[in-house]
Amino acid sequence: MDQGDVERFIADPRDPGLLKWARTQVKEGDPKAVAAALKRIVSPDLDYTAANSLARLFDQLRAKADLGERKTRIAFFASYTAYPIVGLLKLYLAAGGVSADVYLPDYGTWRQELMDPGSDFHAEPAQFTIVSTLWNDVARLPSVADDHAASDALIEAEIAEWAGYWQASQPDGGQLIQDNFIAPPRRPLGNLDGRLFGGMTRHANRLNEALQDAAPSFVTIHDVASLAAEQGRRRWCDPRFFYEAKLPCAPEMIPVYAYSLAQTVLAQLGVTHKCLVLDLDNTLWGGVIGDDGLNGIAIGQGDARAEAHLAFQHYALRLKARGILLAVCSKNTDAIAREVFEKHEGMAIRLPDIACFVTNWDDKATNLRRIATELNIGLNSLVFVDDNPAERSIIRQLVPEVAVPELPEDAAGYIEAVDRMRYFETPSINNEDLQRTSMMQAEAARKAVVSSSGADLDGFLRSLDLVATVGPITADTLDRTVQLIGRSNQFNVTTRRYSSADLLTKLGDPKWITLTVSLRDRFGDNGLISVILAHVDESESTLAIDTWLMSCRVLKRGVEDAVLNHLVTLAQARGLTALRGEYIPTEKNDLVRALFASLGFAQESCDADGRTTWCLALDPAPEPRRHMIEVVEK
Repeated sequence: MDQGDVERFIADPRDPGLLKWARTQVKEGDPKAVAAALKRIVSPDLDYTAANSLARLFDQLRAKADLGERKTRIAFFASYTAYPIVGLLKLYLAAGGVSADVYLPDYGTWRQELMDPGSDFHAEPAQFTIVSTLWNDVARLPSVADDHAASDALIEAEIAEWAGYWQASQPDGGQLIQDNFIAPPRRPLGNLDGRLFGGMTRHANRLNEALQDAAPSFVTIHDVASLAAEQGRRRWCDPRFFYEAKLPCAPEMIPVYAYSLAQTVLAQLGVTHKCLVLDLDNTLWGGVIGDDGLNGIAIGQGDARAEAHLAFQHYALRLKARGILLAVCSKNTDAIAREVFEKHEGMAIRLPDIACFVTNWDDKATNLRRIATELNIGLNSLVFVDDNPAERSIIRQLVPEVAVPELPEDAAGYIEAVDRMRYFETPSINNEDLQRTSMMQAEAARKAVVSSSGADLDGFLRSLDLVATVGPITADTLDRTVQLIGRSNQFNVTTRRYSSADLLTKLGDPKWITLTVSLRDRFGDNGLISVILAHVDESESTLAIDTWLMSCRVLKRGVEDAVLNHLVTLAQARGLTALRGEYIPTEKNDLVRALFASLGFAQESCDADGRTTWCLALDPAPEPRRHMIEVVEK
């Protein structure tokens, strides 16, 4: 496969030669290699016809080989002709490594499907239920003379109806994703449409805000109203296509909508990025620091080029504030590069904002691997932003796991180039996200202590003053728990994925035990770092561990020993006689292949795929595992 062709289509997904090239590759090439190339080309910039053709080509590739995709089932409910949306949704999910089986009810029947417990929807549960709405689905519209109280009453009644649909989707519908509402682009009240309570614009804004406020944890509101605003509501809501074909938007908007919806689903599955890696010269600032000097680079106020780079820095800082790590990867002399962050008055980003700073003259592919290792995250968690097309091409070839957006020549377009790809979608933002950079810096301090002192492990652990807080999943920890379940791959014995809806069902079942573990030490708070789900099997008097995962940044600190002691205590309190563990191998979790053996479990079985089961007898009670953590129950 010619890498030059791949680069050409990444740079221009609307290249007229794309489909001919893709069909040839699917016909003649290795299915897995072709799928990997197509995933990198697929973007929201595809035109509608090309996107549909690529969706069909992915089906042909699946027929030829197992692409190693994660499987999911989606129920898609809409009051319009949804087949075009569903086809592109499957394409963009495929680009994220997910194969979706989509259930689509008959046109106009989605409400009946949701409300009827005997419907086909309830007969075969879906991991995700998507409710794609239009303004036509709003049952209660305001009159021009409505005041605040009348508007409140309409919205309260509207939200109550939608809440009924949400509840009807449980427990069979998994996580529910619902669009909010796009106000009609025509405004009979003119400028007052956004001021008067009877205006459609104001009513839509208030209704969307109420949806967000009312949505329980198993409901995600997909902000399609913002998408339409970005593209232009008149372009999006072209009425011809609804009247003629009952399409929800103009055909050229369907790839944009389906891509955003797919990114929302992928984020729920933990397929997202964690780190924005930044080049320096002509990316964070204009000019080359080594040639132009501290006073010669363009960054700050008073110049169009300098202000564009500064705006991009502020965008990066907003990402950092919500939990995305920032890193630097640049070919530069380290001291000269750092001086810009320390001394230039125009810089918004400073050294404390950077979780990992790598500047040298090595190739950037090697340095990206160093960054991933230093931050203890996968290469597929990185988004690398570089103004140089040659460097972007090299990274795509040598480190294809890293996401590399195309940048325009003008720095004023950098923000849009990154933002439209929705790299950093997340189901929620929690306290651990907000503290992530400081947590990484605290971890670096821990490593520095053990490295400089040469202390033995026990001495190092004693010096940390470790305190673990252990307790069941609560409303306060639910979002972080779902996030960890979706993202943890290495220390994860079964890699089962659960949504908020799934966990809420387990919380209400007395046969399930849920645990979260938070860890802090003298350097700071590591946050919620481990999740355990286990269920009671009364027929065998055992507590079966369904899920056990942990953040790799706290490895070798005794957390697993403390967790096992706690599980033994919980099982004995229920009169159970054994703990049972299960290991399901994946490409990434070899780290825990021997976990149960190391904790004293005896192996019971092993199948041809390497899946093993383990048992720890509790009669007589095993000796408590030794660790140096103070355990606090909540």
